[in-house]
Amino acid sequence: MNDGSVTILPASPTQELEQFADMDLADMPPLDHQADQLDLARPRQAPIAGEFDRLRLGQSTAWEPRVAVVHEWFEKYAGSERVLEQILACFPQADLFAIADFMPEQERSFLGNKTVHTSFIQRLPFSRRMFRNYLPLMPIAIQQLDLGGYDLIISSNHAVAKGVITGPDQIHVSYIHSPMRYAWDLQHQYLAQSGLEKGLRGAYARWLLAKLRQWDVCSAHNVDFFVANSNYIARRIKKAYRRDSVVIHPPVDVNRFHCHHDKDDYFLLACRFVPYKRADIVVESFAANRGRRLIVVGDGPDRARLHALARGASNIEFRGAVPQMELIDLMQRARGFVFAAEEDFGIAMVEAQACGTPVIAYGKGGARDIVAPPEADHPTGLFFPRQDADAISSALARFDVLAPSFTSEACRVNALRFSQERFRSAFSGFVRSVSELDQARVAEAA
Repeated sequence: MNDGSVTILPASPTQELEQFADMDLADMPPLDHQADQLDLARPRQAPIAGEFDRLRLGQSTAWEPRVAVVHEWFEKYAGSERVLEQILACFPQADLFAIADFMPEQERSFLGNKTVHTSFIQRLPFSRRMFRNYLPLMPIAIQQLDLGGYDLIISSNHAVAKGVITGPDQIHVSYIHSPMRYAWDLQHQYLAQSGLEKGLRGAYARWLLAKLRQWDVCSAHNVDFFVANSNYIARRIKKAYRRDSVVIHPPVDVNRFHCHHDKDDYFLLACRFVPYKRADIVVESFAANRGRRLIVVGDGPDRARLHALARGASNIEFRGAVPQMELIDLMQRARGFVFAAEEDFGIAMVEAQACGTPVIAYGKGGARDIVAPPEADHPTGLFFPRQDADAISSALARFDVLAPSFTSEACRVNALRFSQERFRSAFSGFVRSVSELDQARVAEAA
């Protein structure tokens, strides 16, 4: 791992990724001096995007790259849209493509008045309310988007966006929020929660997911460079596609949060009440150990079940869904932030750290990239090894002992590794560098 912002996986790196193995991509030098060392694995006939340095410095050039950005769909401004917003800030000249666009007008400002070029699914019956039901058609739909006029394609993928068809003289960089979770390792959980474990509908769902997995692997061949949002997702990319990836963590607006040094005597749980968030085991732990106070923020289908698990414990307070400023205030004043889910990344943990608040997290998934454990020079939290109430109770007892070592300043500094500015620098630097690498190949081939 480099400085925590960008990581290169060491396992069997391709020659392209090997070029960057010991470098901080946010400060990467041009690769012109390496041109005579490059293996021409894919000869090209035209330069792709070697002018990124001058473009980013605002200097005029005789040739500018034509950039297309492909997102899955637009429905609401959420986590992947925050990443897309920063990608568009890196490449403001880009044209935008998606399966469908039903983003409400009041949430569109991050698109900068760009026209979204959509697929035929946009025009299908009932697509505004039910476009996800057209999942079986999405691989076909994404491949119908005509990107032939572009030099650089950037896809923002958690379903099918990386499946766009590209040519031999185009570069395709895919930012992977997650491989198609419901088709891969979470298939059984998805089928159970959807009531599709048995019967004809269940058999059809399994057949469809098998076909989607096959397509997902095949479409990975269209990607020249993978970027993962965490080491956890990089391992999933390696498992599903047998491809290496660069890790550039998602951007977090850490400037919205301020470090608070004076903490109140409570722990905070804030999440949507759905099964995989595992709010149930946090509530169970505090219900069994009533000497610690827990404030619970959020709402969702599991609300009644969580209230029942609390068993009327006076140390557990449910606040429901609260305004953003109230949630920030609760994060700033909390003694610790409890996070029990196995997430792809986990932006809420970064936000808590930006408030100067230590994190007690399940020790798998993106949490490993975010929280500095007790053995680190500047620890910012700790992990529990299992998703059960006893493991959380043990972690809280350990937290009581180690609390003096978790300083608000260390938490805040740790969160700054994930700033929007750092993301833009790392991502644009990586794209610029692989583009120059490609241009050097072309020059040597000529």
